[in-house]
Amino acid sequence: MTNLYEQTHERLRIQYLEDMRPWVVAYSGGKDSTLVLQLVFELLLELGGQATKPVYVLSSDTQVEAPNVSSYVKRTLDAIEKAARLRQIDIHTELVEPRLDESFWSKLIGKGYPPPNRWFRWCTSNMKIKPSRRSIEKIAQQYGSVILLLGSRMDESSQRAKSIQSFTNNERGLNKHHEIPNALVFKPVVDWTTDEVWEYLYSNSPAWGGDHDELIRLYRQANGGECPVVLDLNTPSCGGSRFGCWTCTVIKQDKSMEGFIATGEQQMVPLNRYREALMRYRDEPGMRSTIKRDDSKGHGPFTPEARKRLLRELLVAERESGLSLISDEQLANIQAIWHDEFDYTGEAAHLIVAEFGRRITMSNESGFHSTSAADILGQAAVAQSIPRDLLQKVLNTVRYHAPTLDTWGAKPQLDRELEELITKAAKARQTEQATA
Repeated sequence: MTNLYEQTHERLRIQYLEDMRPWVVAYSGGKDSTLVLQLVFELLLELGGQATKPVYVLSSDTQVEAPNVSSYVKRTLDAIEKAARLRQIDIHTELVEPRLDESFWSKLIGKGYPPPNRWFRWCTSNMKIKPSRRSIEKIAQQYGSVILLLGSRMDESSQRAKSIQSFTNNERGLNKHHEIPNALVFKPVVDWTTDEVWEYLYSNSPAWGGDHDELIRLYRQANGGECPVVLDLNTPSCGGSRFGCWTCTVIKQDKSMEGFIATGEQQMVPLNRYREALMRYRDEPGMRSTIKRDDSKGHGPFTPEARKRLLRELLVAERESGLSLISDEQLANIQAIWHDEFDYTGEAAHLIVAEFGRRITMSNESGFHSTSAADILGQAAVAQSIPRDLLQKVLNTVRYHAPTLDTWGAKPQLDRELEELITKAAKARQTEQATA
């Protein structure tokens, strides 16, 4: 173990002093990235005045990470930042997040995207790759080039070993990142075994202070591995037993969540129940449109009613767990999307969240303008002497049927529903006039 550590330490020292390219350490909170980060921190302490270039610690928060893992990562980044400032080490931490329109809830509940599967991993691109790449590219533009340090290991899995072997390294043991311009990749612990990783972490406290007790506890609870910082679609899904998104539907069974629950994390029971519901709803008849967004026939997005159901059940899970599962900004963005797609009054999400004591404040960033659709609808109803509720029902009915009008029997069905609405309204109006 001593020889392995010394060899890795020497490789890191040579690489660091070789040029002025800043380092970017991809930190997920798992054991492998923790090992890399610890070795880098120890190197900078040893170099002292020779440590003349910056090191960036980059972590990804999809906003649907397992809550206990997410809080652990944030606390660790805070500890690293404080220790670096105290010891005057040029380390900077950054927790990158998806943009509002890239977030899981904006896609799933807002636009009605089906829950991800292994053939349609829209979550990986939007929530992990894009945010991380934006940050790395920004650093590369500032300095001309960067070296990206990953915790990838040959011993991790046969699939990961094949992926590592597929890259050609230069004489310094670096390879170009195939998607991020001006980024070279360095894997300092590629030859370490899992046992060697744990042995080192057990025997050495983190250089930024504290201990690894919580990390070890999380692994024991989850009975699995980490989900790495994902920078391209070639990275395998974090399937089965891993730290990762609690909403993950790429896998059938989330062993890590089950492990957390079995060891006392009862607040995750409602989250697991919601995840399982997402998997059912993906294929449940009536939950999804029969027309895709490109107007072709097939399983399309969730219907408006299904999206409302998904939001309401998410807020139930939030209330039961006591955890914050969706932000106010995401709720506002969902309402803005619904307004554009089917909710003409702009009230649907407002009414749902009000059931749970929450309130949506719309802003320009959410894409919703100050003049509400409800006001416009009301003005139109008054101008045409049409009851506002009737106009709303007619618009909603047409909107609901619009994606399926080319289906056999859909147009007669729409005509019948509209006739029924108007007939009922006319009878109600006659009753009112008769009793006036």
